[in-house]
Amino acid sequence: MGRRWKSSRGIKSAAAAVGVLVVAATAVTITNTYAAPDDADAPLAVTNTLRQKASMPGTAWAIDPGTNKVLVTADSTVTGERWNTLVSAVDEFGSRASLTRAPGVFRPFAEGGDAIFAGRGRCSLGFNVKASDGSPAFLTAGHCVQNAQRMSLAAGARPVATVADSTFPGNADFALLTYDNPRTNAPSEVDTGQGRKVKIVRAADARVGRQVQRMGSTTGLRSGKVTALDATVNYPEGTVTGLIQTTVCAEGGDSGGPLFTANGDAIGLTSGGSGDCRNGGVTFFQPVKAALAATGARIGGGRSN
Repeated sequence: MGRRWKSSRGIKSAAAAVGVLVVAATAVTITNTYAAPDDADAPLAVTNTLRQKASMPGTAWAIDPGTNKVLVTADSTVTGERWNTLVSAVDEFGSRASLTRAPGVFRPFAEGGDAIFAGRGRCSLGFNVKASDGSPAFLTAGHCVQNAQRMSLAAGARPVATVADSTFPGNADFALLTYDNPRTNAPSEVDTGQGRKVKIVRAADARVGRQVQRMGSTTGLRSGKVTALDATVNYPEGTVTGLIQTTVCAEGGDSGGPLFTANGDAIGLTSGGSGDCRNGGVTFFQPVKAALAATGARIGGGRSN
């Protein structure tokens, strides 16, 4: 279980999960050929085995519900006996699992649409929301607030928001912060740069194959598609579960930023990974609907400018 923090506002403890990985496009894929059970429970059997035998830093796995297959990824730190252990675990399931070697090191992107700051750490604001008591608030990544309880909108500036609820690592990577000024203008939209904005109208589930966009304070607006669901990422800081896997790239500082669609669906929050936006890769995101359910918050900020 990851760190949890609750404010006197009485907002519910977090109960959802998310993470992000970026893996370069030059990864080598290893697919085993052994037979495996052909039933709907196969992905659960695979992930249970991986959890028992391969929960080591530098590994991740996710499920493609369309093919009923588990996609396993290992970063450059998984070598020697650790690599052999992972290969052996995946090989038990034949065509029900595939193993991909990715360059770089999986890590949270702990720096991030508009930039927000906690001390020297920089992240990205995810979505403006209404807290359970109706006050203006926003969502970001939980690892962004591990060492701080307040955040500002500019480096060295006065903090403007206070952590009300956060979890990381464990079954989530998200944080809810309430604006200190209850009259804060916090519109329900994503600033995509060059004067353009996308109005966020609802929270939605991720769906494999769906085209999505991500905004971050380091790499700006990027696009890709959802490739798998219910991902587990083993960061050096700990394991995070329940993630969305995509092809959208991300880098340090993009953490906590919004994953959304052009028609205004809020999908996820950027968590972490390896690689960069020059080579592309694999990313993982905290599902927004799970974060909202855990905190009692809802989509819908204040007035727009």
